[in-house]
Amino acid sequence: MAGDFDRLVEVMGRLRDECLWTQQQTHQSLRRYVIEEAFEVAEAIDLGDSAHLVDELGDLLMQVVFHAAIAESDDEGWTISDVIAAITEKLIHRNPHVFGETSVSSVEEIDANWQRLKAERASSRPARSGGALAELSAQMPALLAAIKVLDRTEGEIVGDDLGSQLLRLVAQARAASLDPEAELRSALVRHAQADAAK
Repeated sequence: MAGDFDRLVEVMGRLRDECLWTQQQTHQSLRRYVIEEAFEVAEAIDLGDSAHLVDELGDLLMQVVFHAAIAESDDEGWTISDVIAAITEKLIHRNPHVFGETSVSSVEEIDANWQRLKAERASSRPARSGGALAELSAQMPALLAAIKVLDRTEGEIVGDDLGSQLLRLVAQARAASLDPEAELRSALVRHAQADAAK
């Protein structure tokens, strides 16, 4: 497996060196493709299509390797090895029940530990202005943004406009331990199937 990954990195490095189109790409020019590929991965998951999922995950992985190749060729001070090291350290740090001495008895405890350790790490970084909205991308889908904001805030949702009503529905789903995105997608599929059956 390591050999396969090394070959992918080598192929992307050669493309960065020898392919005119690849040479012209920047983090910014590739930004939309990262988002598109992530949505295509989600679509393959929703369809339950394993072969399609393999293909789409490959496309998403290519984006990671592509950005690392750009960083390396432009002397930004990091490489794919730094990306791998960072996520490896994060996984070890956030799973002390596997890599440390923490004892857990439920999935809920594992998630609580993950969230606590994530919050501790975030609090050690320099603060960004904007409160709960600070870490949300303007390109993030509103439903995902709603989930993240509700996870970071407390208090009653104000207003009776449609947006506030939708936000309350997301909060209700979260309180019931349901994934609002998955619930909405499931309803969309049912609606489309019922319409097609007419």
